[in-house]
Amino acid sequence: MRIVIATAVYYPQINGVAVFSHNLACGLAKRGHEVLVICPSTTGKNYTKTQDGVRVCYLKSVDAKVYPDQIHEVPEKKQVGRVKLPQLFYRHGLRVSVFPFREVRQILDEFKPDVVHVQVSDPIGLSVVGYARRHNIPVVTTEHNQPEVLTDSLKMPSVVKKGANVVLSTYFRNRQSKSDFVTMPTERAIRGLLKDMRRDLGVPVAAVSNGVDLTCFKPGKAPKTVYEKYGVAPDRPVVLYVGRLDPEKQVGLVVEAFNKARTELAKIGIDPLLVIVGDGTDKARLEGLSLKLGLTGSVVLLGKVLPPDLYEIYQMGQIFVTASPIETQGIVLIEAAACGMPLIAVDKGAVAEVCQDGVNGVLCEAGDTQAIANAMINILTDKKTREKFAQASLKIAAEHDFERTLDKFENIYRQVVKDS
Repeated sequence: MRIVIATAVYYPQINGVAVFSHNLACGLAKRGHEVLVICPSTTGKNYTKTQDGVRVCYLKSVDAKVYPDQIHEVPEKKQVGRVKLPQLFYRHGLRVSVFPFREVRQILDEFKPDVVHVQVSDPIGLSVVGYARRHNIPVVTTEHNQPEVLTDSLKMPSVVKKGANVVLSTYFRNRQSKSDFVTMPTERAIRGLLKDMRRDLGVPVAAVSNGVDLTCFKPGKAPKTVYEKYGVAPDRPVVLYVGRLDPEKQVGLVVEAFNKARTELAKIGIDPLLVIVGDGTDKARLEGLSLKLGLTGSVVLLGKVLPPDLYEIYQMGQIFVTASPIETQGIVLIEAAACGMPLIAVDKGAVAEVCQDGVNGVLCEAGDTQAIANAMINILTDKKTREKFAQASLKIAAEHDFERTLDKFENIYRQVVKDS
């Protein structure tokens, strides 16, 4: 098939949508499909590049300086005396294609797709859907967000938040109703957004996991060379976090919980290490928080780490911890589970389908640092529980093998092409 994937963020950017879109495009190309990705340019100018068997069309874009581009390292905040100024603008901002329709039309006229798969309702996604509708090309939409996931990270009165959720839900459903098939990563995410309104959409809706490549993320002991390269002590139990370091991810709560757990664990001679992998607008604050709590030498911020090193970084961890309340599934949770790690997460969004409380980890209330700390203590001090959770994580991760994800999307594409 000739498949178009439209997305607002793409490799080498690092977030859930970018990683999923890249994995999907490469996986489909390996299976013999002709795949074209349309996304904003990382330079501002339009250009086309073939990588991993995938043709990627980068469209003209403008620099949205209010948010970092997830490619370049986020700079330190400017400091006046002892006061760090808030960082409002970034030299390397997230790039957005504002008026892409003409470019989209030219690309699709030439490519002549059998099906288009839209990830985000940005101008590119809307332009691709508009073109597809005019040319009777079937549209598959994957919804990566939920209204609550977006509004929970914003400080607003509950009445305003409730109204915003209604508006966003209406917008999402209206967008999805213009598709031929809608997917979301989990059944819980579908229930949360549609609230038993699948029939009202008038189109099929299915849960398809984001999935991970189990040939890359797998259990094992990280080699000594990786410990040496990243300055991690091989004899200390590692509590691991991987992901963006932005305020909505609430990594600061992980640091605070780790501090509480470390104090208790020290009483019985256990000296854990918190390893944080990722970059973002909150990195400087996390470094300051670690210093303030006296965690120098016990918290290591590695910055952004890409494969293949990332695969081995995961193998360092004894526990994977996140306090993020905004995950619709959480690719990093699946990656950690695939490496045989017990999970600690918060019971928000659809996280519970990957981190199953009492099965392969512990679910805590959002913002409850003491509960997160207690979970760290219990897992690190109880070998039987740790081993039980580890084995369960492997079984759960097996259900999210990316090959299964590819099978499902191939079947969906064939179905909508046949029905068009």
